[in-house]
Amino acid sequence: MKKGIIALIAVAAVLLGCFLWAQNAFNRMVTAEEGVSAAWSQVENVYQRRADLIPNLVATVKGYAEHESRTLENVIAARSKATQVTVDPENLSAEDIARFNQAQGELSSALGRLLMITENYPDLKANKNFSELQAQLEGTENRIATERMKFNEAARSYNTLIRRFPSNIIASMFGFEKKGYFEAQAGAETAPKVEF
Repeated sequence: MKKGIIALIAVAAVLLGCFLWAQNAFNRMVTAEEGVSAAWSQVENVYQRRADLIPNLVATVKGYAEHESRTLENVIAARSKATQVTVDPENLSAEDIARFNQAQGELSSALGRLLMITENYPDLKANKNFSELQAQLEGTENRIATERMKFNEAARSYNTLIRRFPSNIIASMFGFEKKGYFEAQAGAETAPKVEF
């Protein structure tokens, strides 16, 4: 009788230990996944800030460079496309992030072309509103890089957690899936050719 009670207590202790370990592992994964979602939200916030600056920038440039309407239209179209591409924070797959990154990259290219043509308009470059908008845009680009880095760190931490043994058992049981990363766009490893 005494051996049966000791065996029952031992089994109960093992089961309780397993339950507490599984609960702790599950809660760590939920916390890490929420961290990835929060980092993604911050990425979207800084991209939205950039999108919000663009109409003012375009309006300022339009007053000085009316015959550059094609470039201005390209910026507006790229902004529209970039703001339409959304990613579900619950499903941050590498493909979805790449699609989002591509749309944002097209907007960055259009903005780069817009800022390049402003070199032909000294009055525009001297305009206080334009200078302030350009400074805000540059600051926003820095914020984007920082938030993308923070997102990648959160995703790496989460992905490591769900892939490590024995946590991977709990992850597979409850459907925790790997999150994608922001990666450099194709051709980014090649330095641009500068000719004078």
